[in-house]
Amino acid sequence: MIRVVDLHKAFGANQVLRGIDLEVEKGTTCVILGGSGSGKTVLMKHVIGLLKPDRGTVFVNDVEMPKLEGLALTEARRMFGMVFQKSALFDSMTVLENVAFPLHEKDRSISGKELRRRVVEKLEVVDLAESILPRYPSELSGGMQKRVALARALIHDPPVVLYDEPTTGLDPITTEYVDDMIVGAKQRLGVTSMVISHDIASSFKVADKLAVLYDGQIAAQGTPEEVRRSQHPHVKKFLSLWFEKQ
Repeated sequence: MIRVVDLHKAFGANQVLRGIDLEVEKGTTCVILGGSGSGKTVLMKHVIGLLKPDRGTVFVNDVEMPKLEGLALTEARRMFGMVFQKSALFDSMTVLENVAFPLHEKDRSISGKELRRRVVEKLEVVDLAESILPRYPSELSGGMQKRVALARALIHDPPVVLYDEPTTGLDPITTEYVDDMIVGAKQRLGVTSMVISHDIASSFKVADKLAVLYDGQIAAQGTPEEVRRSQHPHVKKFLSLWFEKQ
């Protein structure tokens, strides 16, 4: 579903990505794990076509993203749903309005009844009840806000969902809810997921595949167990403190 080939990107003298090769199979969850400044967000921006590489390319569902511009790029981005770090819900909108927003913007001819039906359908996927439709984000817990954000990302049935640091700043209980949400979306809808994170515990729970970024390169990739056995010095150091606590 996603194939990154020899990806390079620099901003001035700062070489952020130094030859990234990565494949994410359809229906799996790949976590891009790394510390601050490792290039995780820059990599994701290339996947969705927000940045053009200096060298290399990115294919999503056999579409070469860097070659697209204008309307073609806009259409290609409909392959993605996005869940942001802070949920990015509109404070002045109800749950119904927030989740329906992408559909309403795409096609204003959709009836209110059909919008509501499709919103309720996606809320059920993330284990939320129809009764929360009239509530505002400020009336929801952090975990519920994340679930509403995922429902919004899923509303147009994208084949790929991208998660930007979904557990940053959350308490352990809410983090567990978010982890279960990511796994549940994959199991129920078969979506392909890419998660960028520095949360080691969460990453090992949700990932089918892990890729550890360091200094603009992938220091280790594979199943969680394969990455855990990596002998790369940075990977061993990055993971060691967490595993020592287990």
